[in-house]
Formats: sequence, structure tokens, C-alpha cells
Amino acid sequence: MQESKFLSNFARKKFFIYDYMIFLIKALQLILALSILVVVHEFGHFGFARLFKVRVNKFYLFFNPRFSIFRAKKINGKWQTKFFSRNLPEHEVQAVDENGVPKTDKKGKPVMIPDDINKLPADDWRRYPESTEWGIGWVPFGGYCAIAGMVDETTKESSLSSEPQQWEYRSRKPWQRFFMIVGGVLFNFILAILIFAMLLFKNGEEVLPVRNAYLGYKYCRTALDNGFRNGDIIVAIDGGEANSSKDVIEKLVIEGKRNVTVSRNGETTTVCLPENFGEQFIEAKEKQFMTPVIPFVVDSVMPQSAAMSRGLQRGDSIVGVGGKPLNDVEDIMAAITDNAGKMTTIDFYRRGSLVSDSIMPDENGKIGVVLRDPTHIFETEKIRYGFFAAFPAGIRMGWETLVSYVKQFRLVFTKAGAKSVGGFAAIGNLFPSQWNWTIFWSMTALLSVILAFMNILPIPVLDGGYILFIIYEMITGKKPSDKFMEISLNIGMILVLGLLVFANGNDLLKWITSML
Repeated sequence: MQESKFLSNFARKKFFIYDYMIFLIKALQLILALSILVVVHEFGHFGFARLFKVRVNKFYLFFNPRFSIFRAKKINGKWQTKFFSRNLPEHEVQAVDENGVPKTDKKGKPVMIPDDINKLPADDWRRYPESTEWGIGWVPFGGYCAIAGMVDETTKESSLSSEPQQWEYRSRKPWQRFFMIVGGVLFNFILAILIFAMLLFKNGEEVLPVRNAYLGYKYCRTALDNGFRNGDIIVAIDGGEANSSKDVIEKLVIEGKRNVTVSRNGETTTVCLPENFGEQFIEAKEKQFMTPVIPFVVDSVMPQSAAMSRGLQRGDSIVGVGGKPLNDVEDIMAAITDNAGKMTTIDFYRRGSLVSDSIMPDENGKIGVVLRDPTHIFETEKIRYGFFAAFPAGIRMGWETLVSYVKQFRLVFTKAGAKSVGGFAAIGNLFPSQWNWTIFWSMTALLSVILAFMNILPIPVLDGGYILFIIYEMITGKKPSDKFMEISLNIGMILVLGLLVFANGNDLLKWITSML
């Protein structure tokens, strides 16, 4: 009894450690990917700001309330660094009116304005605003690029000087400010293209055309409930060809196309889907829409196994167990397991001829064969790219990813789509439990496209909000006031924070539900 209790506790600790390691690996991948995306995004803003001779006060990876892990600044040609240092307050003084009376706002708070920096000590970094402060904060998500003279989440309207200075964002022409804002989105999209291009250059592109899965497909419950049958091969969707399973998902779930032509038992028939099929699929939380029926093909036979004793050979393809015809490898393995330790019949093809024999699986339901890799069974299309050819292909993949995500975005406004919105936990679960650089970079490229799209939405505090105001200024010739910008940014911040709470609340609710 004591030994049993010890083993039980040991097993629980082992699984806890295993789960913790999976969480840690996924979290590290998420933080690294987001860090790369944030640095690239903010560098897009920084690059155009410096191109137009605008000062950048601070460039930070991660947020740094109260203190910073690391900060560096170039002063008089020499780099100075600080570790774990507290943030210094803005060098400000209370404003006074023409009679010398200190100013206060409607709430009675002092109105502060920038003070003369020449009053500061020579070793005070605030004395050198022409040089950018580079740093790493301690809140491990996000980052910022504080551009001089720009009202944003780091700078309020009241902290700006009364007149625009020549080195400030607000003194630049609208088209210059447009590029300073759009630079972050542009750099994120360029990063995605570069990652896609390098992945295609290294790995190529391999696709299984839908028609080449000659045994057909197994479909999810939602598809089966709406007219599909296991074994169907999709021939066309609304009259157009669907080359891959990815194309099928995009056309049926994302684009909402409804008329599907399938090959079923050698005959062609049409499946008509309802208008809300995409919403049904999302609400059902199906992991796969369709998976190819994979045949049970022997690649090698293990020594001293049941398969060897019965003379099974490389290339034999089992198509029946216990007198029951079966096609899919999972069904065949389940049937063999059901006959563990019992003599049963198997039917298999050998060099085109159907053969029947008997076999006894071991007590674990195994017959001792290694199965052939499905990529060596089906005829896939493999495309290789040279270094320069990979870039146009990367642009195509980046554009297709963006278009696909924009089409998916409409589903967010459905009841099922809203429930599927996820926060950091959902994003983290996109990464594998074991570190894989190919998957990591693929996910980073995808997130870079998503970040670019989300930032271009016309919501104040996001890049799209600033772009909207700049376009308004270009059309009307009237620039929104700094006070209006501050108010709109506060509204936008509330909206974004609300979305973050909602998305991460969905994650929390799913976790609680899974624990019950």
C-alpha cells in the first residue's frame, strides 16, 4: 500500500514537471516571437522618424513602469549604460499665466510644461534629448518607440511645449507623418515575407492535391452532419478547383462557399452546405475539417514478430481484418488491437493480388510492422525555390496569408467567432510542445501578418487610428488638435484593453471548463 501511494505521488510529480516544461517551452517561444515582432514593428516607426530628422526619445522592448532592467544612451559620442535603474520623472515645471499665477486644469491639478534642460546636472540623461534612450523593460510583452512631439500612450498633450519644435513629429508634413506611422505595419509585413521566403528556400513547398488522396477523406462531425460522407473526394467548390485541404477550408469556412462537388463511390454528386456552415464549424471547435484516408502499407517487418512468422513483406497493404473490409490505417490498427492474443484473419494486397491469411497479434495488439510514411504513399507536389525565386514566392505567401486572415476576421463578429477569440494562452498554444525552428519561424511569420493587420484597424491608439486622422487632415487641410488626439487615444485604449480582457477571459473560461 505504501509503495503504491509512493508510485502514485511520483507519477503525479512527473506529470506536473512534464506539463510545466511544455508550458515553459511554449511560453518562451511566444515571448521570443512577440519580442522579434515588437522590435521590428517599432523599428519601422523609428526608421522613418530618423529619416525625416525627428527625434526618438525612447526605444524599449517590453514595458518599464517605475524601473528598467537595462537602458543605454549615447552621450557626447560615448555609450552609457544602467542596469535595474528607476525611471526619472519628466523635467517639468508648473505653467503660469500672464500675471504669474500658477495654472491648474479643470480638476485643480497643476498644468505642467517642459522646463529648461540646461538646469539639469551634466550627468543627467534628460539633458541630452537629441539622443535616443534604448532599453529593456520588465513586463515581458510589447514595447514602444516614443517619438518626440507625438501624442500617444507615452506622451500627453499637456507635456508638449506650446509651439511645435523643428525636431518634433507634429512639425512634419502629413505625408511624412503618414510614413512614420505606417512604418511599423510595413516592416511587420516585410518581415513575414522574408521569413516565408527563407523557409521556402530552405524547405521548399510540398502540397498534397486533394485528388491525389485516392482513398478519399475522413470528415469532421460538422461536415458529416451537413452532407459529406467519409471517403468523399472533393472535386470542385462552386465550380472552381480546390487544390489542397487548405484551399477547401478557406473556400468553405472562411469565404462561405456552399456548393461542393464530390466523387463518391465512383460517382459525382453535389453537397449543398447551409449559409452558417462556417459558424457551425467554429462553434463545434473541430480540430480538422478533413484528413486523408491513409492505407496500411508495411514498410518493414520486425524480427521475431507475428508479422514475420506469417511471412508479411515490405509493400504488403492490409485491407481487411476478421473478414471485415477496412481502408483506413487507424481502423485497421484498432481492429488488430481488438484481436490481441487471438488468431484472426487478415486480407492484404501483394503486388496487385489479394491474399488472405491468419495472424495472432501479441498481448498488446501489435503484429510487429513499421508503417510506410504517408508522404511516400501519396503523390505530393514538391516545389523547390532558388534563393532569388524564393522572394516572389514569399511575397505571394505573405499576401495569401493576409487575405486569408482578413476573410477570417468577418467570423469574429458571429456568436461562435466571438467565443473563439483567444488571448496570450491561445496564441501560445499555436506553438509546438517541443522546440522546432521551422514551426517557430512559420508561426512568427503568421503572427507578423496578424500584427500588421490588427495594427492597421482604424482604432485610436493603434496605427490605423493615427493614419485615419492623417488622411482626414490631408483631405480637409485641418489637423485634429492635440487635445482631441489625447481624448481619442484614451477611448481607443479603453477599447483595446476591453478586447484584451475579453480575449484572455475566453482563455481563462476555456481552462476552467477543461478542468471541470
